[in-house]
Amino acid sequence: MNRRQLLAASSVGIATAMAGCVGSVLSTDDEPDEGAETGSVTDREITVSAEGEVETDPDEAELSIGVESRGETSEAATDDLAADADRLRDALEDLEIPADNIEEGQYRVTPVHDRDDEVEEFRGVHSFDVTVEETDRVGEVIDAAVEAGADNIGRVNFTLAEETRDDLRTDAIDDALASADAEADHVAANRGVELTGTNSVTTSDVDVHSVRYDAGQDMLAADDAAETGTEIDADPVSVTASVTVDYGFTEQ
Repeated sequence: MNRRQLLAASSVGIATAMAGCVGSVLSTDDEPDEGAETGSVTDREITVSAEGEVETDPDEAELSIGVESRGETSEAATDDLAADADRLRDALEDLEIPADNIEEGQYRVTPVHDRDDEVEEFRGVHSFDVTVEETDRVGEVIDAAVEAGADNIGRVNFTLAEETRDDLRTDAIDDALASADAEADHVAANRGVELTGTNSVTTSDVDVHSVRYDAGQDMLAADDAAETGTEIDADPVSVTASVTVDYGFTEQ
């Protein structure tokens, strides 16, 4: 919801607040200085806060893929974990995923204790954060990882590449500014004043709202996915921006 303020600032501060988020003062209680031009009022502003939003299909996906191991000793669990992780890396390499797009995620080997606080076994976890630059290949990457022995397919985050983010950030700000201009024009017309120009603009909260898909263990156990291949259709990604614009005005 857009927030509107119509105000006239003076050396003694802002005087009036109306219901909601609208404040309006179209005159000042200050007496003009001796010799000053009659009817000249400065620092009169209409302040508008507005939001803009643009949407587009995601052009990048981030996946969390991991392997797990169990062993009677720490060394056994570590060795099994390393072998499983190597198979997973090989599978990603076969898919020609660039090495820069594969980052180390979580790695740990921890003891598991029984009720008597004795070490029962050791369990290991090794995950990777994988960036896929072609979102229509996400299902292919998941299937290859599962075939290579992946024990954990975590979240899939559909998002935007950096260049796309920059372009849409500008578009979202433009949309927010257009909304602010329309809002200010409406308020000025309603109050019977005339806008004189823009005094200041502040942008904030430029955000990319990614689409998240939680694969979970269901995908690992899905027989139909193994036969037909995994497919994930992602909703559009949105970019939003907020602006606050101060417009000068004069009485008509």
